[in-house]
Amino acid sequence: MAYQKVSADQSMSGRSQFLDGDDLQGTALDLEWDMEKELEEPGFDQFQLDSSENENQGHPESVDLNLDSIQPATSPKGRFQQLQEETDYFSHYTRSAPKSNRCNICHFLKIFCTATILFILGILIGYYAHTNCPSDASSSGTVDPQLYQEILKKIQAEDIKKSFRNFVELYKSEDDMEMSKTIKTHWTALGLEDVQFVNYSVLLNLPGPWPSTVTLISSGQCFHPNGQPCSERARKDSSPDLLYSYAAYSAKGTLKAEVIDVSYGTADDLKRIKKVKNVTNHIALMKLGKLPLLYKISLLEQTGFGGVLLYIDPCDLPKTVNSNYDTFMVSLNPGGDPTTPGYPSVDGSFRQNQSNLTSLLVQPISASLVAKLISLPTAGTKSEICSPLELPHNEIRIVSMKVQTVTKFQTVTNVVGYVKGLASPDRYIIVGSHHHTVYSYNGQEWASSTAIITAFIQALMLRVKRGWRPDRTIVFCAWGGTTLGNIGSYEWGEDFKKILQKNVVAYVSLHSPVRGNSSLHPVASPSLQQLVVEKNKFNCDRRIQCPETNVSSVQIQGDADYFINHLGVPTVQFTYEDISALEGPSFLSEAAFPQHAIKIEEIDPFFNLHETIAKLSGEMILQIANEPVLPFNALDIALEVQNSLKGDRLSAHHLLAAASCLRESAELFQSEEMRPANDPKERAPIRVRMLNDILQDMEKSFLVRQVPPGFYRNILYHMDEKTSQFSILVEAWEHCNSLASNETLQGALSEVLNSINSAQVYFKVGLEVFESFLVAKT
Repeated sequence: MAYQKVSADQSMSGRSQFLDGDDLQGTALDLEWDMEKELEEPGFDQFQLDSSENENQGHPESVDLNLDSIQPATSPKGRFQQLQEETDYFSHYTRSAPKSNRCNICHFLKIFCTATILFILGILIGYYAHTNCPSDASSSGTVDPQLYQEILKKIQAEDIKKSFRNFVELYKSEDDMEMSKTIKTHWTALGLEDVQFVNYSVLLNLPGPWPSTVTLISSGQCFHPNGQPCSERARKDSSPDLLYSYAAYSAKGTLKAEVIDVSYGTADDLKRIKKVKNVTNHIALMKLGKLPLLYKISLLEQTGFGGVLLYIDPCDLPKTVNSNYDTFMVSLNPGGDPTTPGYPSVDGSFRQNQSNLTSLLVQPISASLVAKLISLPTAGTKSEICSPLELPHNEIRIVSMKVQTVTKFQTVTNVVGYVKGLASPDRYIIVGSHHHTVYSYNGQEWASSTAIITAFIQALMLRVKRGWRPDRTIVFCAWGGTTLGNIGSYEWGEDFKKILQKNVVAYVSLHSPVRGNSSLHPVASPSLQQLVVEKNKFNCDRRIQCPETNVSSVQIQGDADYFINHLGVPTVQFTYEDISALEGPSFLSEAAFPQHAIKIEEIDPFFNLHETIAKLSGEMILQIANEPVLPFNALDIALEVQNSLKGDRLSAHHLLAAASCLRESAELFQSEEMRPANDPKERAPIRVRMLNDILQDMEKSFLVRQVPPGFYRNILYHMDEKTSQFSILVEAWEHCNSLASNETLQGALSEVLNSINSAQVYFKVGLEVFESFLVAKT
């Protein structure tokens, strides 16, 4: 870390790759939290992150520190003031003078000539060193907002647009490796360090040679998923869109049965239907949305259904969107390679037999086909009043559905590169996008995502080449296999799990950054929400129209999943959405549409939205990577827990009491009482490291063991913005109502209580460590 001073006469056991002797002599930081020595931990072998072996003493000056009083309902800013580099520190290097000896004139002349030559050589070396070294190289130890703006102003919409078009045009084959090579070559040319492929051989479930079909038995009519009638010509000339309309990792085969309309497939919907019908081996007609698809599929399996026809109701979409004939795909994969659950798919790993992940036959269909199955003339015609699609009561529809897909092992490629940190190279900020894979969905979003991360790399490396480096290492990842279940990120996370658990500080997601053009929709961990609001307010000052940001912690789609749910890493994501899309049922984004469905250049023709996303994300990355004290808020987590228990139907007093204790500990943690003493002797570098370790690991206490399929293991995240309660408690309450036993509810209550107590103990132990350190120093 850079929170250290080294004087020239100190003995050193090692030397950093990026610091020379002069840098080490001159670097000095005014620390706000006490530390004694730097603890360096091993980094990625994969990325060759060498840890420093220096142990140095800190001697900062005294600074008066104040913190705003804590308000009852909101967290104070709570940031520990940025640590500034000392300017008045000088190292003194002394050496005893040699004894004078008498010598003859010849010996004196030899000494004089040697000194003259050395003097001239020193001048020449100094001159060329001065001309070759950048004059504006910045020390890593300072926090300079102006420096951030100098980096970010290099990000231009035109450059993102050019990069976007290049990625789209370069894609000509379905070979995943070709696009990966293009990204690697481009990132390497920009100067990113050690850019490499990380490959995994995984089991993919892909479309079959022919489209799936749905046949209405009463009329004998056969339809493709998009509603077009089946024909031999259609089979031979089937467009990729028809093949791509499938559910990855669904069961395969044919099922002939009655169709039962289950609406959204919630627990209440199924409870109502079971009272009037026997649903065993029947086919459910179910709308996408409101709850995670994996959860609803599990409910249908428990109820006894044999198949599912899945569709998106036009009334759930914005009026400007006409998707009656659009086909789409979904993935039933919770994450990673299905044959190696919980461990990486590397040579020697045992592979389980998991060709399908559900016993149900699942087939996505268009709204127009639903209209034909329920005998409507049109499918949800757009009007002022939209009528949801539903099967008429007391009418029987018997269909035969045929699902055919293929499974095969194939290589998924991640592209990974990094900028090594100067002060804490063993602490990582992961920045993730996704690139094109074998079957591309969601239009050109993969190119949009990759273009933004590339634009930030370009701006960052321009500054790095001039001598500056961030304090912490920034790792850039372009993930493969995202659409089929975040396969690339899961396998990489499982491969380096032990290191990532210990060293990852934050994850910044650039998954599908531009989905609309009317509203900025940031999602962030509770500890990062204040920082998100600050960055957006600063950005708003330069724009005419800027509505108030509604940042929340809701479940999101994309490769952040592994880092949120298995590592407990604070995460942030900025996206542009349509406001009307945000007001509808959640989880519609689980549907992945074919390439033509989303035209990025129609949504953002001048790429101004892309530039905004790049700069907002970039500033978050720079601040997290370079602030000596991580800009996370402990009290915001405690407030989020209390808000999640407000108005709870369970009235669990023990939960409220535990949440109150957690808040008290968090308040103390962010109060003036926890400020270090003004005596410079007590302000040792070890305390900053201790503080950052606590801030970094705050969310890990809220990872629970068991959750329903599709629910986040990190209980700080909610199902949607309209529901503030803990998601697992809401689900357990509904489950309890439908069953005679409340065992599930009691289990969920125990999980939440244990998480709150663990977090409270975590803060308390952190406080005691600091207190005992102060006692020992005095």
